[in-house]
Amino acid sequence: MLEDDMLEEYDLKSLNPRPNPYAKKLKKQISIKIDLNTIDYFKNQAMIVGVPYQTLINLYLADCAKNERKLELNWK
Repeated sequence: MLEDDMLEEYDLKSLNPRPNPYAKKLKKQISIKIDLNTIDYFKNQAMIVGVPYQTLINLYLADCAKNERKLELNWK
């Protein structure tokens, strides 16, 4: 297909493209072992709020990091 034959609705030059606002929030794929009951908990919560469960886990961890939450463990 020649550029002249391209439909006007697909011509990206006329859209005045802007930078991706999420480009600064790059993510790195990792492998992590999480208990099944923990995954189920986040999956259920994700269904309630309407976001993917991995996104919800990331948001939760990001909130912990942003607010510098201190972990309290009680081993019984």
